[in-house]
Amino acid sequence: MARGRSKDSDPIRKKSPEEQTVGLKELADYLGLAPATVSLVINGSSVADTIAPNTKKAILAAARKFNYRPNFFARCLRTRRSFTIGVMVPEVSEGYNVSVLSGIEDHLLQEGYFYFVASHRFQADLIEEYSQLFLHRSVDGLIVVCTPWEHSLPCPVATISCHHGVTGATRILVDHDQAAQLALQHLAELGHRKIAFIKGQKFVPDTEVRWKAITRVAASIGLPISSKLVTQIEENSPSPNLGYKATRDLLVAGEQFTALFAFNDICAMGAIRALHEFGLRVPDDVSVLGFDDIESAAYQTRGLTTVQQPLREMGKTAAQAVLNRIAKGNDADRGPEQILFEPRLVVRETTAPVRQAKVRKTLAEA
Repeated sequence: MARGRSKDSDPIRKKSPEEQTVGLKELADYLGLAPATVSLVINGSSVADTIAPNTKKAILAAARKFNYRPNFFARCLRTRRSFTIGVMVPEVSEGYNVSVLSGIEDHLLQEGYFYFVASHRFQADLIEEYSQLFLHRSVDGLIVVCTPWEHSLPCPVATISCHHGVTGATRILVDHDQAAQLALQHLAELGHRKIAFIKGQKFVPDTEVRWKAITRVAASIGLPISSKLVTQIEENSPSPNLGYKATRDLLVAGEQFTALFAFNDICAMGAIRALHEFGLRVPDDVSVLGFDDIESAAYQTRGLTTVQQPLREMGKTAAQAVLNRIAKGNDADRGPEQILFEPRLVVRETTAPVRQAKVRKTLAEA
């Protein structure tokens, strides 16, 4: 409990407003608490959860009253840390990356860490340059998201959806075999045998890993995959237009299919637009299934059926892994560590049992 003091003995109240610069020790003396206790609460340390709520409330109220601000530079010198984390992503837009970043941000802010974000657009020279720039900025650790990553750095690193095993890095991955099983089993149980697939770009780390999982699972359940029904997006863009163009190409070629499995939710949204323009209803004529379960997937005109990656949790886990290694001291010589997340099928309104295919319009009629 904070102990009250008389106005005459209060070292803070003796100061004029112009002099009202309060240090940690003065604030602790005013509250009648140990400086360490005040520091834990002010800096938002997880250890502060063990401190009584009334005490935390009194500390925060006093800090506001006297406009106390922690001495960041003193903290850095004392701990030999910058309390800054670098985050590297392909780009920042609606979808996968934003959901992962929100999880990273949640944990870093809770632990009092600042962070820098750099977008590399899958350019190899930028990936190399940014990793070095982060080191020159004295970041305490690095989180790498959906990036071709083979670098071993002298600081704690966590990667998300990066499939190379790098010494000293913690890999955060989703179980793609389980994801393929959930998706294909769902479509097979609905009676779909002619399924179109839109693969991701070749430079995206998940693309080949996920496709190999799909082909393995399809073979195991006796589901045929026609090469004529497999297309791949090529452009370096997060736009739904890529899924739109890939689906339209399939339709223009006259390929018949009753379901479509898209590389991600953004791609699936573009695919649905193309199907509608060709006079096909989703899911009456063609079922559509996405991947990721981004926030907007549930709020389309028809909620998108999708394979959910726990993206926020993956981001939070990456941040926890980096901060844990910072706290314990980085061991760059240790082997790669892997944390595998289980996906979940979220069934909404874009998949349905297969029915007799309707006669499709020609391109001229669409």
